[in-house]
Amino acid sequence: MSLTPEQVRQVAHLARLKLDEDEMERMRLQLSSILDHIEMLQAIDVTDVPITAQVTDLTNVSRVDAVTSSLPVDAALANAPDRQGDYFRVKAVFEE
Repeated sequence: MSLTPEQVRQVAHLARLKLDEDEMERMRLQLSSILDHIEMLQAIDVTDVPITAQVTDLTNVSRVDAVTSSLPVDAALANAPDRQGDYFRVKAVFEE
């Protein structure tokens, strides 16, 4: 599928890209190549292929979600750049 320069301009506009004419032509060729490849993949018959979420036998490795004691306040705030009492002091996000 060969894209027209106008179609590439439209895609560039939607993606907020400023492309010069050389970049526009290179992008046209690359996008056309990608669409050709997708068209080729769509022609493959996958009706007998089972749906898979993962093709490897990896499993999720995570610890048991258990209630444990938290860090003491002094340990948690030990490396804080600024502290106010038992709290992290951070720069205001909004002006008042």
